Amino acid sequence: MCGIVGLLVRNPKLRDSIGELMLPMLIGMTERGPDSAGMAMFTAPVAADARKFSLYSGTSDFNWAKLGHHFETHLSIKATIEPKDNHAVLTTTLEPATVKVWLKEHYPQLHLLSVGQLMDIYKDVGTPQQVADRYDFKNFKGTHLVGHTRMATESAVTPAHAHPFTAGEDWCLVHNGSLSNAHSLRRKLEKEGINFETDNDTEAACRFLQWRMREGDDLKTALNHGFEELDGFYTLLMGTSTELALVRDPYGCKPAIIAEHDDYVAIASEFRSLAHLPDIKNAKVFEPSPKEMYVWKL
Repeated sequence: MCGIVGLLVRNPKLRDSIGELMLPMLIGMTERGPDSAGMAMFTAPVAADARKFSLYSGTSDFNWAKLGHHFETHLSIKATIEPKDNHAVLTTTLEPATVKVWLKEHYPQLHLLSVGQLMDIYKDVGTPQQVADRYDFKNFKGTHLVGHTRMATESAVTPAHAHPFTAGEDWCLVHNGSLSNAHSLRRKLEKEGINFETDNDTEAACRFLQWRMREGDDLKTALNHGFEELDGFYTLLMGTSTELALVRDPYGCKPAIIAEHDDYVAIASEFRSLAHLPDIKNAKVFEPSPKEMYVWKL
């Protein structure tokens, strides 16, 4: 059992308060996921020729300033690094492939969480409140977000096993449910050149969609293939640079509630995480149907 939350802010006046609006949503899912939590936040984009790299060190005393200086002097290129406890966001105009190789060679202990122009990812072990406090979720600003609280049922409790999972740039996925064929999917996808970082079943769903889109599918087509290939129960919430997307398995076993308002679209596993939202009484609140894809764009 896990908790998912999503929030897309339609009213630009509320985007500076997205963290405050989100925090009770995430905390409301504590009983569904007390062992770890994560958040993907979509912010204002960096320059068109730049990319942001979300990094995790595993220790709060990691010398991020030293890494930034080493990066600039070794590669002769400007960069910025913004630390938050054991995470940091590195921004540079260098090609992502080059950055990934450099990090792996010089800082193999670091975990690269995401790459993109808008998306930052923070995830760690601890209760949702502890993780939110650690990374100051309350003061986040942005357009939309995807969050998750985890109760581990099939793999270890580590930051790497926490959600969201990512594939490509500015794309993430969180999951409530369990897949019975995650290991067979992994074997199939590894033969197709798809790399895995954990044994988490959610990563199998993420990498499956990554593979389908690499082969030319759009997200909706990839998810339709998922109905045939993903064996188990799931509610999947995805974030891209411009949208949120939600889908439930054909049996609709895992809960989800949606609130559509002129000012926002909010998604959670249970209504209690939506009850505090402004003017919720005038929102359209409903349960999404099984095997149907819901997409909301900025």
